[in-house]
Amino acid sequence: MEKIIITMTLFITLATAQNPNTLLEKNCMECHIKQQIPSELIYRRYLTKYSTHTAIEKTLLIYLKNPKKENSIMPKPFFLKFPEKEALDLNKTELSESIKAYLEYFDIKKKLVLP
Repeated sequence: MEKIIITMTLFITLATAQNPNTLLEKNCMECHIKQQIPSELIYRRYLTKYSTHTAIEKTLLIYLKNPKKENSIMPKPFFLKFPEKEALDLNKTELSESIKAYLEYFDIKKKLVLP
């Protein structure tokens, strides 16, 4: 009986767990595409300034928890063209997973072709 309960619990957990790419599309890319926000440009700007995914993740987490112009590395003219971000209604885990998926999606290492 216990094995059946554990198996069912595991099955339900796996069935309801969200894929990080699904979170990325739902939480980030939907608005970026709709508002034509240049995601690759933003990624490159963060990569140039912070150079590691860990540093970028920390900075994006701070920004997305409190999306103010002061917390962003984007220049002032960026906010004249694109709307200021509204705070997401996500817990820290979902937010962190979305950021990791975002960084993985735009990772330039995948675009490098080595002979």
